[in-house]
Amino acid sequence: MREVIQNLVNLQFIDTKLDELKKMRGDLPEDIADYETDVVRIESRIKKNTAQAKDLKLEKAKLELEIQDATELIAKYEAQQMSVRNNREYDALTKELESQAQLIENSKSRLEEIDILQQEIEKDLEENKEILKEKQAELDEMKKNLDNVVQRTKEEEAELMERREEAESTVGQRYLQGYNRLRNGLTNGMAVCPMVNGACMGMMMPPQVQMEVRRMNKIVIDENSGRIVVDPEFFEKAQKVYG
Repeated sequence: MREVIQNLVNLQFIDTKLDELKKMRGDLPEDIADYETDVVRIESRIKKNTAQAKDLKLEKAKLELEIQDATELIAKYEAQQMSVRNNREYDALTKELESQAQLIENSKSRLEEIDILQQEIEKDLEENKEILKEKQAELDEMKKNLDNVVQRTKEEEAELMERREEAESTVGQRYLQGYNRLRNGLTNGMAVCPMVNGACMGMMMPPQVQMEVRRMNKIVIDENSGRIVVDPEFFEKAQKVYG
């Protein structure tokens, strides 16, 4: 049983060192993912603004052309009014003049709206471009920092992963499943803990349980945390081999 306990401790010791390497990366991976989402969102807004600006520009050109055509028609109808032969023709031309005048008025009103919208869109576009520039620069810096950390720890992590596979192969399937289940359910990943001054993770254990741990001949589960508690001697041996 001592061998089983030592193998579990060895696995925990290696996993703890791997956790420490991951901590060196801090929140960078999560931060990078958040920034990448922000960049995509801002790029989408810029794309939308650009499309809106293009549509407004086309509409403005169309309206200006319509005003030009309407103005030419008004001049034409006014000239025709001077040579009409009866009131019916005169009234018909008058209606056409009113229609073209209304078209010009509506078009000019819409042009004013477009001018305001274009200013708002241009302002929003410039702001988003500036935000994107800053976000992208920060994202590039974070990726660079993460790459540096990964590069520094890459060889050590690869070596530890190799050792972990070896250590894992020495643990029986039943114990390995229990260890992984415990480890995955804990925030700090400490499925196996050394007993320190009669306590596990700062929580005192009953004298009888302490005695069982010191005997080092059985798997002892801490009733408070559910962790496997072992004599510190096992961790000292793991330190000599894997430290």
